[in-house]
Amino acid sequence: MPIFEIINVALESLRTNKLRSFLTMLGIVIGVGAVIAMIALGRGAQESVKQRIASLGTTLLTISPGQARGGGPVASATDRAPLLLSDATALEERGRSILAVEPEMQRQLQVTYESQNTNTNVVGTSSNYLEVRKFAMDAGRMFSASEDASRRRVAVLGSQVVQDLGVTDPNILIGEPIRIGGIQFEIAGVLASKGGTGFQNPDDQVLVPLQTARYRLIGADRLRSISVLSTSEEDIPVTMAEITRILRREHRLAPGRDDDFQIRNQADFLTTLGETTQVFTYLLAGIAAVSLLVGGIGIMNIMLVSVTERTREIGVRKALGATQANILMQFLIEAVVLCLLGGIIGILFGAGTAVILRKAFGWTTSVGLSSVVVAFFFAAIVGVGFGVWPARRAAALDPIESLRYE
Repeated sequence: MPIFEIINVALESLRTNKLRSFLTMLGIVIGVGAVIAMIALGRGAQESVKQRIASLGTTLLTISPGQARGGGPVASATDRAPLLLSDATALEERGRSILAVEPEMQRQLQVTYESQNTNTNVVGTSSNYLEVRKFAMDAGRMFSASEDASRRRVAVLGSQVVQDLGVTDPNILIGEPIRIGGIQFEIAGVLASKGGTGFQNPDDQVLVPLQTARYRLIGADRLRSISVLSTSEEDIPVTMAEITRILRREHRLAPGRDDDFQIRNQADFLTTLGETTQVFTYLLAGIAAVSLLVGGIGIMNIMLVSVTERTREIGVRKALGATQANILMQFLIEAVVLCLLGGIIGILFGAGTAVILRKAFGWTTSVGLSSVVVAFFFAAIVGVGFGVWPARRAAALDPIESLRYE
């Protein structure tokens, strides 16, 4: 029996039962669509992280407090070795391969403008924040070094804070009073938006001069972190070694003792966040792949029912000369066609879902060719895997018994 005739008979059987064929491949459609959409979300998150890290600058180093100095088996958060303003000063004065030093201290406080208020991160920092963190101004200006030294009550708002306060035009805020933690400040400027990573939103913060934060809002000289710009990417190892030497001397650490601070560069952040998002991508894709398994079981179930319903037809075809291979091929083609059609529709469904999520919710999504190819071939494998048993059962039917079947 010619292969083209076998294919035509298989397709004609599917066309005869359109509704059943559609319902059979619906599980594959949903499974493939879910896999494509979940992988698109995961890839989008990874790309967003990469763009955000790149936007911070490749020569940026971040120093944060490390392990407790006491060295006991249990240490609380308050026992952690602190970073102090004196550490930042020492780095700025002694670092030869350090281009800029930007210390930060932070506290969650209520910010009030007219009748609106919001809780946000208030960051005490130096006037070179824009240079080090690669931010730009949307309106107004950044506070100056002299305003920091004189402890002026001026503030620079993030774009998300402006939205939370119900203001649409940031220019009208310049020079306006605002209360931070109950203390009145003057708005000097508004930062341009950078967008959130899903882990932290850099737009949801208020910047104030470091000395103002120290004496008027926080009341301590402990730093959350110190950001350092290396002179070049090639000098990063030299800069890290220099930072280690300076801070160990400041903290009076004896030779052989572990560092009580941590230094991270952007590559470290990129690797850590990339691995985290990749794990979530695989997890989501694995959950979505269960739908493909369910869809394959559904196809096998329907094909077994189809074999039972068409027992007499199989007997007639065998009586007219059809071989077991012909019958096997026919039912296998039906199963594979259902899965491939479901896979194609599922790819369109998944890609469309990713586009809708991006436009409706502003989520970053990225549909990769590799995920499309994997989902499509996985659908084909499901068709073959779950179609073989019903096809072999149909091929093994005895022609005489099949002709007697009612």
